[in-house]
Amino acid sequence: MYDLLIKNGRIVDGSGMPSYLGDVAIKDGKIVEIGHLDGEAKQVIDAKHRVVSPGFIDNHCHFDAQVTWDPLCTFSPSHGVTTVIFGNCSLGLAPVRPDDHEALAMMLSRVEAIPIESLRQGVEWGWETFPQYLDFIERRLGVNVGVLMGHSAVRRYVMGDDAYERETATGDEMEAMKEIVRDGIRAGALGLSFDRNKGHLDLKGRPIPGIVAPIEEIYDLASALRGLSAGVMQCGSAYPLEIREGFATKLGELSGRPVVYNAKSPETWRQHLNIVEQGIKDGNRVYPVVNPRPQASRFTMKDGQIFDRMPTWRTVMLGTPEEKLASFTDPEMRQTLHDEAVDDKDLPVTAQPINWKGIFVTRAVLEENRWMQGKSIAQIAEELDKDVLYTLLDLVVEENLSTSFRNSQSGGDDDVMAEMLQSPYTMIGLSDAGAHVKFEAGYGYSSIVLGHWVRDQHAISMEEAIRKLTFMQAAMFGMSDRGLIRPGMAADIVVFDPEEIAVEEVDEAYDLPGGLMRLRQEARGVDCTIVNGQVLIEGG
Repeated sequence: MYDLLIKNGRIVDGSGMPSYLGDVAIKDGKIVEIGHLDGEAKQVIDAKHRVVSPGFIDNHCHFDAQVTWDPLCTFSPSHGVTTVIFGNCSLGLAPVRPDDHEALAMMLSRVEAIPIESLRQGVEWGWETFPQYLDFIERRLGVNVGVLMGHSAVRRYVMGDDAYERETATGDEMEAMKEIVRDGIRAGALGLSFDRNKGHLDLKGRPIPGIVAPIEEIYDLASALRGLSAGVMQCGSAYPLEIREGFATKLGELSGRPVVYNAKSPETWRQHLNIVEQGIKDGNRVYPVVNPRPQASRFTMKDGQIFDRMPTWRTVMLGTPEEKLASFTDPEMRQTLHDEAVDDKDLPVTAQPINWKGIFVTRAVLEENRWMQGKSIAQIAEELDKDVLYTLLDLVVEENLSTSFRNSQSGGDDDVMAEMLQSPYTMIGLSDAGAHVKFEAGYGYSSIVLGHWVRDQHAISMEEAIRKLTFMQAAMFGMSDRGLIRPGMAADIVVFDPEEIAVEEVDEAYDLPGGLMRLRQEARGVDCTIVNGQVLIEGG
């Protein structure tokens, strides 16, 4: 007798081959038979008019802390995600010395916009080494979890406070970092992650250790993976370096392992794709990850990060609410902030000019300001005949920093995104699930791919989209028993309605430790999510 029998579905098996009608039988957590089956089962799911596919693998999450209090890593499984991968962008909670818990929490909190109060209340630290962390989280899981080792965490563990200031590690420190990495890979880490975003700070305003390190340290650490049969390298903000210097390609050459990195280059996308295509033809395994979601995030001036790469703004935004209000009303400070945010004076090369047409008011607190909702700051300034920055500052001061905004700095070009998704040389991901919890909810990236890009835009076929969401991820990250519907494979499966699948409207959930708020986004059209043969999510 089967444990579970999925009947009458259209099977899209993850390989990219054409779909077909059939049944899938599951026993002891594995797929045992596929075909037109009549055997008895403890549970039967009728998948008529539904797609049956492998569970989706989300390659870019930040559930490092959340997994310790939320073993389902909500709300990802609601969208058919059966495996989450975190430890991205050089961040993580292991290895960690007993007196360094706050240091790692402050990095994760500031860079990934997770309330520090929730991290302090929610994480029960029960590990020091990376293998101990894996053992700790494995005790209680709802979804499959893969974890990368974060360069910043490793550097902090070895170098202590010097990791934030001293660029060059000693020879002994480098050897210690390499041994930690090798031990982590042997214990089951999926790989190693780096970050080159110069705007990434901790709550004390210090650059995180991974961006203090020179690029030579990253190359040296990458070489620690050479000769190992496992390990992927991930890097945030690497696309400019790849275009200029072949950074990601060199990581792959030095390590002999695959490399994935964030692709956020709307101006240079064609040049970028050409470089990637040539690299693949040369035999490299270096893949950019494309974000299929609309490029927008929400924020308030209590905790917004849009201005962080501007030196004066960074100092102001790290202050208390009272200090922010004082700065926003001080005439001399307002002029300095104007110089940076409007006149682009004395900015570092890493700072992006602010597109005031891309900052929209989503919620005004005061009734007399409700007319601004849905309008950009540039539009409001024009209607008021005021300067754009002073329009923003006057509003947030009047509303005690509680005005909600949407930041859409990069805009979007559907034709460009369609071509990026169609390329055989790109991966789909960058949900950032678990991060930026008050500003965005990226859990539904797979629902957006299957609803918007497959069904509505016809930009990519169902078979190819599911291959990229499943088997391509599994193959890249070394998950040899997942990503395909085949006998003997782990029974990670999602059943969904191809005519209905979409994301629901974002709303608020007050379920973080301490009762704090995060944005929630549920799915429409996902019937059930099955993890290792068990129905984890059904009907929402």
